Amino acid sequence: MKILVLIKQTPDTETKIRLTADGRNIEQGDVKYIINPYDEFAIEEALKLKEKLGTGEVVIASFGGDSSKELIIKGLAMGGDRGLLVSNAGLEGADSLGIAKVLATAINAEKADIVFCGKQAIDDDNMHVGTMAAEILGWPHVNVVTKFELNGTTARIEREVEGGQVEVYDVTLPAVFGAHKSLNTPRYASLPGIMKAKKKPFDIKSPADIGADPSVLKPKSLIKGYKYPPEKPKGKIFAGEPVEAMVEKVVKLLRDEAKII
Repeated sequence: MKILVLIKQTPDTETKIRLTADGRNIEQGDVKYIINPYDEFAIEEALKLKEKLGTGEVVIASFGGDSSKELIIKGLAMGGDRGLLVSNAGLEGADSLGIAKVLATAINAEKADIVFCGKQAIDDDNMHVGTMAAEILGWPHVNVVTKFELNGTTARIEREVEGGQVEVYDVTLPAVFGAHKSLNTPRYASLPGIMKAKKKPFDIKSPADIGADPSVLKPKSLIKGYKYPPEKPKGKIFAGEPVEAMVEKVVKLLRDEAKII
């Protein structure tokens, strides 16, 4: 069984984001990139499945630039068998749909049986690419997966929905699954795993190399600019009055201005 895991590089959650002078992009100099945290749960589930089956191949794949290579290697250090980077050189402006089309072509070329990805990326929160890739392939897909059990060519899936409810699906493979953080606990890469990772097979290909027409990456949506969120107004401090009077003022503000009581 071939299990393909899609990962994306995202800024570290502790990175202070600074915009370029024209507001059209993010200053890259100080940005530290990490594997999108939800994608780590996808990697872990793929590795657990391979261990349970006792056979198979886990391919860690991404669409991106050179900086994505180190993150794929981290996935290999966790236990992945092979890396695949589809280069975005000259195609950095691709939108979610274009990326999904290229990754769908890569999934097809790999003849994957199962695709795991994170339920969403923490940078843009779009929740697009995994679902789009599945639709392009004509495969079933389930996102926000909290439990995965494989029985032959069918997977029983649980997913969270609003209100604390759980939905259960029986899905015939091949299929795409988006991992939620409650699915598992990702392992740390061991020192031997880190040493072995750089010697594992790693392919870097262009979209054309995998049979994707680069024209599909022509964006249908365009980000015109970014702006910082408005600064929070300063809080009001009450002091030097009887407690009863200050409490009355706070309650009035909560009722009349904040409108939360």
